Amino acid sequence: KHDGKFQVTQLVGMIRGVASGMRYLSEMNYVHRDLAARNVLINSQLVCKVSDFGLSRVLGDDPDAAYTTNGGKIPIRWTSPEAIAFRKFTSASDVWSYGVLVWEVMSYGERPYWNWSNQDVIKSVEAGYRLPPPMDCPQAIYQLMTDCWERERNARPKFTLIVERVDRMIRNPAVLKVLAQPRPMQPSFQPVLPTVPQWLDSMKMGRYRDNFTNGGYSSMDLVMKMNIRDLQ
Repeated sequence: KHDGKFQVTQLVGMIRGVASGMRYLSEMNYVHRDLAARNVLINSQLVCKVSDFGLSRVLGDDPDAAYTTNGGKIPIRWTSPEAIAFRKFTSASDVWSYGVLVWEVMSYGERPYWNWSNQDVIKSVEAGYRLPPPMDCPQAIYQLMTDCWERERNARPKFTLIVERVDRMIRNPAVLKVLAQPRPMQPSFQPVLPTVPQWLDSMKMGRYRDNFTNGGYSSMDLVMKMNIRDLQ
């Protein structure tokens, strides 16, 4: 319900708070395993705290230590490919999840991968698909997301570096004025996108069907290229 009500600097401050909390956890050799927007507490001053440690585990002192599990459910949409395939969780797999969380924040709580099935998500990510930049997302923020989604876990930034990068954005807000351009990365496996009416219904926005139809937005490809001016 707050879509469009926050300044981008406020959103960046929120993701900075989460990154700071995850930096502390990683320094304490903990892996969270369920980092997502739903597991972040936020107060009226927009201070964010990571919560819900039901799946968290302590790792060894080795900085490359991993926790391997043999069972239990995995939050597919937020989980790195290696954690899905081999059930091996590290601080780097938490970084992948953080990238998805940032996407959630910048899209004002949109569901990652929309109404795709978990199998569609797995196949698409394996084929190289990555979530597109949310509407009016700064390029610097989207670059951070895609860095978190590197296939090789060792190529992903550590939380210490993430905090430093976000701090630089806060100190130099001019970089946030450069917006990411729509860059759909089509996988060899192409999931079936919902129709525009289905998407609107899933977002509880069915009353706007006629507006989208009259505006010529007949497919989700067109909807995903909309910017804030198109909605005014």
